[in-house]
This record gives sequence, structure tokens and C-alpha cells, in this order.
Amino acid sequence: MLTEDTEEPGPGSAVKTAGRTGRRFAPPGGWLPYLLITPAVLAIAGILGYALVRNLLISFQEFGRRQLISHTTEWSGLENYRRVLEDERFWASLVRTFVFMAANVVLIMAIGTLIGMLLYRLGKPMRLVLSIALVAAWAMPVIASTTVFRWLFDTQFGVANWAMRSLGFSGYEQHNWFGSGFSTLAIVTLLIVWASVPFVALNLYAGLTTISGEIYEAARMDGASGPRIFWSITAPIMRPFFLITTFLEIIWVFKAFTQIYALNAGGPSRESETLPVMAYIEGMGQNQYGTAAAISVLTLIILLVALSFYFRLILKQEKEPQS
Repeated sequence: MLTEDTEEPGPGSAVKTAGRTGRRFAPPGGWLPYLLITPAVLAIAGILGYALVRNLLISFQEFGRRQLISHTTEWSGLENYRRVLEDERFWASLVRTFVFMAANVVLIMAIGTLIGMLLYRLGKPMRLVLSIALVAAWAMPVIASTTVFRWLFDTQFGVANWAMRSLGFSGYEQHNWFGSGFSTLAIVTLLIVWASVPFVALNLYAGLTTISGEIYEAARMDGASGPRIFWSITAPIMRPFFLITTFLEIIWVFKAFTQIYALNAGGPSRESETLPVMAYIEGMGQNQYGTAAAISVLTLIILLVALSFYFRLILKQEKEPQS
């Protein structure tokens, strides 16, 4: 029996309820976009996921040349991690990796920002020439560019030694630029900065073109100088770009391997060895695959922990109200 306060359900109420329930579980854009990207996501997850899981399992095994030949599995628990954490070379490589990463990221962001601002101010002809040069450097294969830098700093026929002698410096007759870990990493830094600056410069220029010129004109009319305009207008507007680009550069430089190994294989005496290079040498050079897997797992954990603080900063900046 119905009371006055009870509304009798109409014939379309069930349909409306079902419609509301269905919409509650459907994504805003529908399921079609997710279905389209599912094959690619599954393929990537399968390839990368298998490699990560397999590497994690090997890090808990005694995996050397004997086990590789005999196809046997010998579990060692945390022995590989204990051995790595007690190795002084691991901690030296860890410090070297962070210092190397910090120097590279600072130089890449600073020089890339300056060149990006230059692109914004140049006329069309010179902007086109500079853009082509940047794209050419960016598109250069890593091994090819590393080989060129190896030739430039060659002991006997290198351009660097010839240039230093031409400038009047003594002691550069067949000077070995790869004779110490510091000079080796300095050359690697020059190579990585040269190859990475175009990404920052071109993307910054693209972002600057979205800023209205009237803002800069008003600032100049108020008597603002170039540095003041950058820190008060450009930097706040382009803050998301600087945050995410720095985030990407930290990842790319931290995992740099090809340049260091191709130039001097982490030498001399492993003085230019970073964590990725150390993992490769322990695995492929010393046939200690369990130890190498433990180093790679620790490297990934350290990178994730370090980036978590920076990622929190990015999220905090996004939540702040824009002025």
C-alpha cells in the first residue's frame, strides 16, 4: 500500500537506474580508447615485466659461469646484496654517479635554456640555421658521436691536443686525455651535454612561442631588465616545462652507459665507473651475473627513491594555484 510520501516507480525508472549505474563504472571517454591501447600495453608489460622479474630472481641466485653452462639454479638469498653493499667500489660508484648526474643536468638545463631563449630572439634565417644544427646533433647516433669524440681526444692525432698546442700550452704532445677517471668523465659530460642540449632548447623555444608578446612588452615598458623578465615572467610560466624536463634529464643521465663504456670502458682502473657500467662489467666482464643483477636492482631502487622526492615536488607545484 502506498502512502502520500511514497512515489510509485514509473515504467522508465528501472532504465534510468540502470543507465546511472552503467555510467558510474564507465570511463569519461568510453572503453574504446583503452581497448585500442591494450595490445601495446600488454606487449610492453610482457617484455619489460619479464626482464625485470627475471633480473630480480637472478639477484637472489649464485649465477656465474658454472651455473650458466650447467643450467643449474643455486639460490643464495641476500648474499649478492650483502656482497655488493660491503664493496667499497659500489659506494664509490654511487657517489660518482650522483655527482656526474648533477653536473650534467645542471649544464644541460642551463645551456639549453640559454639557447632556447636565443632561438626565440633570433630572426627566421638564423633561427632556421641554428635549429638544423641542433636537430643534427640530437639525431646523431650515440655510438657515432662517441667515436667522433674518441677521435677528437686521441692521444696522437686528436684535435684537442693540436688545439692546446696551437694556443701555446705545453705538455700536450701526445697527451692522454683518458689517463684519469676525472678527465674521462669530463669528456663524457661534454659529449652528453652536447647531445642533450637540443632537446631542452627546442622544447623551450616551442613553449616560449605560446607566451603572448604583450606580456614582455608591458614588462619592458615598466623598465624590467632581461634577467628580471626571465625570473618574473618566463620562469613562472614555463615552470611545468622546467620541472618535467629536469625529471627526464635526471633519468637519462643517471642511466648513461654507452658513452662511458665506449670511450674508456669505465677506466682507467675503473675510476670512471658509474653504477650502470659497474653492473655491466660485473656481469659480462667478470661473469658474476647474480652480483650484476643485485647492482642493477639496487640502482633501480636508488633512482626511484631519489626521483620520488622530485616527483612529489612536481605534484606539489601542480596543486598550487596559478597566479
